[in-house]
Amino acid sequence: MIVQKIVLIACILISNHLFSQDKRARDYGIEIGILKTGKYNAITDVKGVKVGHTTIIEGDSVRTGVTAILPHSGNIYQLKAPAAIYLGNGFGKLAGYSQVKELGNIETPIVLTNTLSVPEASNALITYTLAQKDNEHVRSVNSIVGETNDGWLNDIRGRHVKEKHVLDAIHNAKSGKIEEGNVGAGTGTICFQYKGGIGTSSRVIPKKLGGYTVGVLVQTNYGGVLQINGVPVAKEFGNYPRHYSYDVDGSCMIVVMTDAPLGARNLERLAKRAMMGLAKTGGIASNGSGDYVIAVSTAEDNFIPHNSRSPFIATEELKNEAVTPLFLAVIEATEEAALNSLFAAKTMTGRENHEIKSIPIDEVIKVMKKYNGIK
Repeated sequence: MIVQKIVLIACILISNHLFSQDKRARDYGIEIGILKTGKYNAITDVKGVKVGHTTIIEGDSVRTGVTAILPHSGNIYQLKAPAAIYLGNGFGKLAGYSQVKELGNIETPIVLTNTLSVPEASNALITYTLAQKDNEHVRSVNSIVGETNDGWLNDIRGRHVKEKHVLDAIHNAKSGKIEEGNVGAGTGTICFQYKGGIGTSSRVIPKKLGGYTVGVLVQTNYGGVLQINGVPVAKEFGNYPRHYSYDVDGSCMIVVMTDAPLGARNLERLAKRAMMGLAKTGGIASNGSGDYVIAVSTAEDNFIPHNSRSPFIATEELKNEAVTPLFLAVIEATEEAALNSLFAAKTMTGRENHEIKSIPIDEVIKVMKKYNGIK
């Protein structure tokens, strides 16, 4: 048993090195949009946001994991964050949607995992929340868990994600640079028939427009007709679904964080625009795809205290017309995050010896140059 645990830990620790590439889309001269990125070009460029992964790779058939996103480092139940969820296509198992829709906030970290592990992840979030100081009398927890189906590469029926994996991802969450590709919840996912995974990006709007940051993290597991920075890559490769069968189905979870002071209504408007970024990659939100966007504001003055003697909530929100630059930011960041998930991933073999190859970067670069899609 001890030996097995050591082997598992070793697999988790080395997987990022073995299955993630060193370069991102921008490193090849592929610059999406016109807005500047944050320091790390990641969701963690939004102040206070942290991300943690647990990657589970065992034997020849377990390829799955957990990714946790925290809007701030405090007790999220006691200091809730304004939030909204938008359904691009609802073929999915997102837990916690109805309460966010009703109340306009989240009270737990956001966890991403595989389809059949949503209940386990939800249970772990309840354990995490009940164990926190000042939550001794809590009797209701609205855990937020998103998913995509990694069953082609992963023994999904084995339900290998356990409560400890989720708690580890939460407790190991950090700011700064984020691992991408075949890590965490993206370990076993597929995108445009290539190896997908976790990707992230950020945008900072000009100071005269507020100087706010928008960060996006995606778990890509969807299909369509791939295009990169407007270049018809799939068409050039002849690699696209001619009969619209399973290879366009899948899912994409999109998590948006911003330090802009927004309420639930404008966060939902922001979330809608993330789907436009997904479309710019060639995603079509097919019938069998679960495409969800969770948008959260981390503006500290707008956090919602669970216990307050006042019946009023004092907030300061941007006017509708001031949100337009954020729309552009989330479109650009979502598009680049999805591309980063492809560029960061490596070829993977999994369940029943299924193999999914990474995107052929050298060939992609040739096509990009042909269409002047590289700076």
